[in-house]
Amino acid sequence: MTAPRPADPPSEDLSRLAVLHGVATSYSPSPDRSVAASATAVTLTLAALGVDASTPGAIRAALAARERELGERLLPPTVVGWSGSPPAALAALPEGTRLRIDTEQGESRAEADGLPLGVHRLTATTPDGRTATAHLIVAPPRLPTPAGRSHGLLVQLYSLLSRRSWGMGDLGDLAELAGWAGRSLGAGFVQVNPLHAAVPGAPTDPSPYRPSSRRFPDPVHLRVEDIPEAAYVDDPERLRALLERAGRLREAVLHKGALIDRDAVWELKREALELLGEVPLGPGRRAAYCDFLAEQGQALEDHATWCALAEVHGSDWHRWPTGLRDPRSAETTQARNGLMDRVDFWSRLAWLTDTQLTAAQRAGIEAGMPVGIVHDLAVGVHPGGADAWAQQEHFASGMSVGAPPDAFNARGQDWGLPPWRPDRLAESGYAPFRDLLRALFRSAGALRIDHVMGLFRLWWVPQGHPPTEGTYVRYDAEAMLAVLVLEASRAGALVIGEDLGTVEPGVREALRERGVLGTSVLWFERDWDGDGRPLPPDGWRADCLATATTHDLPSTAARLTGEHVELRDSLGLLTRPLEEERAEAAADAGEWLSLLSRLGLLHGTGGGGDTASEEAQIQAVHRFLLRTPARMVGVWLPDGVGDRRPQNLPGTWDQYPNWRLPIADAQGRPVTLEDLAASPRLHALMEVLREDGA
Repeated sequence: MTAPRPADPPSEDLSRLAVLHGVATSYSPSPDRSVAASATAVTLTLAALGVDASTPGAIRAALAARERELGERLLPPTVVGWSGSPPAALAALPEGTRLRIDTEQGESRAEADGLPLGVHRLTATTPDGRTATAHLIVAPPRLPTPAGRSHGLLVQLYSLLSRRSWGMGDLGDLAELAGWAGRSLGAGFVQVNPLHAAVPGAPTDPSPYRPSSRRFPDPVHLRVEDIPEAAYVDDPERLRALLERAGRLREAVLHKGALIDRDAVWELKREALELLGEVPLGPGRRAAYCDFLAEQGQALEDHATWCALAEVHGSDWHRWPTGLRDPRSAETTQARNGLMDRVDFWSRLAWLTDTQLTAAQRAGIEAGMPVGIVHDLAVGVHPGGADAWAQQEHFASGMSVGAPPDAFNARGQDWGLPPWRPDRLAESGYAPFRDLLRALFRSAGALRIDHVMGLFRLWWVPQGHPPTEGTYVRYDAEAMLAVLVLEASRAGALVIGEDLGTVEPGVREALRERGVLGTSVLWFERDWDGDGRPLPPDGWRADCLATATTHDLPSTAARLTGEHVELRDSLGLLTRPLEEERAEAAADAGEWLSLLSRLGLLHGTGGGGDTASEEAQIQAVHRFLLRTPARMVGVWLPDGVGDRRPQNLPGTWDQYPNWRLPIADAQGRPVTLEDLAASPRLHALMEVLREDGA
């Protein structure tokens, strides 16, 4: 039932109640402007947090209860301690309070000094007999600074087809790319798109940023032939026929202009994997699989159960029979027992994918990469998918993550992803976040976190309302960062935050303090506090991954030529006259080329930016990135062969083939991994980075 619409703006009592629950009553789309959140947004957001604010009386009662709770509370649900300094929350305890700390390592201590890293259980007992318990996270103060500078490649894995791919890039291709780039190009890392499990069913949403599960990878990325059981199938002719059909899919993409068809690839791979699933595992493989099952425990059982149930009831658990909507119900247990062979099938696919992810990371490290594979963490999950079903108590029902209106999008954005409840995360000691990170770091030398600002706050949009009717909800950033630093340090991995766009004051500073690198994209790096001109190299920050572009932006060739404007015009996406957009784009590129020329980075062109070839200009852009103090420099792999098309064009759905394009050359011809390895243009670009010592 929808709560009655309160008067706008929020009343004083409603505002106080909201603040006490971390719900914002206003936001700033620009530093000089503040916009009040509507009372409707605040009321519905509080309701999603389990707080009734539907009437003035309910607001007063909830406010009194919250103030009483906070006044009587000895400890918050989760306490953060940074190694080497006592947790600040302990200083507020009454004098004479006794502590008992049961550590993750199985020890029991009476003091908070010198605790090992980990998530412990803290019990505090005051002299008057009051007792409180809390989770205690002890993390290193910061992640280590990367040793030296490294350069690497950025690629959307599905777009990287080899002559062995089944119509889209796979983990075998990733291992080959890592091994080749490390040995032949001196690359230190390969960054890929999220490889999270997608929501099954056709047509599948091709976006890797709206997965069913972030906890487990998608088996569509498997290289079937690399699975040992492929050599022992009972019907090799059937497998051979599938390989031939996969070859036709690949040829259609590479030579006939077809788009990458993830659904068609999965249909073939699934049939092949069913065949392989009939092959008994050898003793060693069986032992390894059992170890994986034991390590992943309940999380894997839930994920595989959801996959098995989705085969029967569809991929949106909200539409399942009532009893099956609860992962802990007797009906779900009974259904799982009846589908045990399918639960095992999906569990086995998770294991196989995990082993190939690990192999890809190993290939990079063995090739001399100091980092290896950089995985990408999407900001959320599909509301009907496996994670939202298995962890539903941690998600805010009826809410979606998005972005408020700003200068670039007056209507705001709704990403269709349910947010985590900050109160439930704290009560669990951030267990879902810890488990998620631990899973990703199994095969990652570094982790990129999409929209890293979400560790601090997220824009919640009530279901059925436009994004303008949302508000920010704050998370305990110190706790989120402590978990992130703890798990990354345990894995010996780096963390890169995607902090582009509107960033709340203090966020970048807090991330830098904990050793989390930022993301700097050339075209956005201007002196916004001064004359607005391109920022010279010495004005860039050091703690970042510096790139020329990303998957959501035009390729460097398209940016330099202005072709990105023509593309948007052809799709009806421009909000201003075409000539204005062309002029602005030309001026933008011209300013950068002028700076590159003044710095002497345009080689072999007589010093004139207007006479430089496109290839020389792209090389100059990357020489510029090397002049900055950035600790990591990334090359968008399609830039190496002059690709013109973005992989994703924000603001489009079916008007543009988002997430379905293979890497192509300047003429639009698809380029295989083998072609890339032999490309003089790519080698020349990468030689620029090697010569300059990145």
